[in-house]
Amino acid sequence: MQQEERIKEIKVRLEEAKNLRYKAEVRLEDLERQEQEILQELKELGVEPEHLEEEIQKLQQEISRKIEEAWAMLPQELMQNNG
Repeated sequence: MQQEERIKEIKVRLEEAKNLRYKAEVRLEDLERQEQEILQELKELGVEPEHLEEEIQKLQQEISRKIEEAWAMLPQELMQNNG
C-alpha cells in the first residue's frame, strides 16, 4: 500500500512539474515577444541596443539643460518671491 501511495504522489508531483514547465514556457514566449517589440521600437527611434545607456545619459543631460534654460527665462521677481 505504501508503494502505491508513493507512486500516486510521484504522479501528482510530475503533473505539477509539467504545469510549471508549461507556465514557464508561456512566460518565456511572452518575454521574447516583448523583447522583439522593444528592439523594434529602439530601431524605429534610431537607437542601437548597445548604445542605449549612452542615449539615456544624453537625454538626461538634455532634460537638465532645458530645465535650467526654463528657470533662466523666468522673471527674477518670481524667483525672489518664491525662492
